[in-house]
Amino acid sequence: MKKILNEQIAITDANPIRARFYRYARFTYPWHFHSEYELMYVECGQGQCMVGDSIIDFREGDAILFGSELPHCMLSAPEYGTDESLYVKGVNIQFEKDFMQYSFSHYIQFTQIRNLLEDSSRGIRFSLKHAPQITDTLNRIPQAKGVEQMILILSLLQALALSPRKQFAASPSYTLSPSLLSDKKMERIISFLNKRYTQAVSLDEVASFTAMNPTAFCRYFKENTGKTFKQYILEMRIGYACKLLAADKLNVSQISTACGFESIAPFNRSFKKITGLTPTQYKEKVNTL
Repeated sequence: MKKILNEQIAITDANPIRARFYRYARFTYPWHFHSEYELMYVECGQGQCMVGDSIIDFREGDAILFGSELPHCMLSAPEYGTDESLYVKGVNIQFEKDFMQYSFSHYIQFTQIRNLLEDSSRGIRFSLKHAPQITDTLNRIPQAKGVEQMILILSLLQALALSPRKQFAASPSYTLSPSLLSDKKMERIISFLNKRYTQAVSLDEVASFTAMNPTAFCRYFKENTGKTFKQYILEMRIGYACKLLAADKLNVSQISTACGFESIAPFNRSFKKITGLTPTQYKEKVNTL
């Protein structure tokens, strides 16, 4: 993989927000990160986005929130740049890492926004195609000034925090969402899984570890993570595989074993199901960024 670019954004304490409309033939900015939060709203266009250790699809009406220091890269579909009738268009908003930090940390009214920004450490994709109030707010922000712009940003973040149509981008193994660790029992479970996910770990074993029966554990785990135990483990393994493929030091068979798969066939099937690419295709893609 090419060296990642540390982007320097012209944001200061006196001017903590940078918001603009964009329209390009295609996305061209390379694999990069920055200390600021960033929201990329795609009004027109489609393609893929590299986020942390994962590649996700994006399409018209999607918005992606990138956390501070989270590596990312927007990749337009292949036909963009060759077909003159196609273009990408939308709104880009960036705001400083410490934006309203005291208020978000201390005031209960901002709890949901605080959780949203913490969770953005893995990147979050929102489907806004049927959310006209949110997209209206988005489109007003670049032209707003001063206090009005800050109020609109807060309204946008609150609406995104409450949106039911969102999903994480990077895998659970990339960086754990801090909101999960607010529950001491979940913290113990996640710590246990972080040490064992590349090994054979059974439902009975982890349920016993938490002093719960398997049925109660599955219900508790799904309520707190939004995923089944089996799905969570699988995504952790595939996320780890993405890191190893990007490092380009092991072959696919070695990576399959290192991630806890008994053979390469189920590894290939699981990898493609989650990422949309075979391990070889993923390796080729990330090494061209």
